[in-house]
Amino acid sequence: MLASGNIIKMRSEFAEPIRYFLPLGETEVSLNQFLGKSISLKFTGQINCISCGKRTKTSFGQGFCYNCLQTAPEASETVMRPELSKAHLDIARDMDWAREHDLIDHFVYLAISGELKVGVTRHHQVPTRWIDQGASDAIILARTPNRHISGVIEVFLKNFFSDKTNWRSMLQDKIQPVIDLPEEKMNAFRLLPAELQLYFHPDNQVWKMIYPVNHYPEKIASVTFDKEPSISGILAGIKGQYLIFSDGKVLNIRKHSGYFLEFSAIQ
Repeated sequence: MLASGNIIKMRSEFAEPIRYFLPLGETEVSLNQFLGKSISLKFTGQINCISCGKRTKTSFGQGFCYNCLQTAPEASETVMRPELSKAHLDIARDMDWAREHDLIDHFVYLAISGELKVGVTRHHQVPTRWIDQGASDAIILARTPNRHISGVIEVFLKNFFSDKTNWRSMLQDKIQPVIDLPEEKMNAFRLLPAELQLYFHPDNQVWKMIYPVNHYPEKIASVTFDKEPSISGILAGIKGQYLIFSDGKVLNIRKHSGYFLEFSAIQ
């Protein structure tokens, strides 16, 4: 099989196990079928900005040219730091974009991805956000009417919970002590000041993500197309936005958004 094109982050579908698809230009490759098979990804040297499409020598912020990094609404600092969103005050790089992405319901959640962490996602990104992080379990803590308030809650809870994913532990599937997410949710609720407790989400559904992984590596070697234009091996698993190879190599697909790749596989 052969396909080529500019890649963006893998698309996923919630199932047991999670189903993964690699966008390559106008085509999309279903990846689960290649577990246990040899695959090859070759970087042609071409990078295109995922916002404007312009060819660029260097990719910034997971797929942007430098100009779009500074101006595109999807590259705004509020993407990584939601508490900085001012869309509710009619201040944004692009208010039309902000109305669709910032001025909508957001969830504050607790998830297990290497360790217990707190995070924020747009309501329509459940459970995609957790899958992208490689979380094994997640629960919704709060529902807010805009991005700013969810960010304020997250910042407050960062005093007590991590907000980062330990990607190495996640990819090695290191066994965690039993974590009772509904209990941790109530602990987090009690920590919040009264004005933020108003956004508490009562549903205690625990989402569980099962990933298509044949075996996890004991040792990890992160690889990148910037150093290795051709990356190949037997696909041992897919988790988060990573391809896991049987020899312990791991490739972050999202990091290379905008790269033009040639994909081939032997079934």
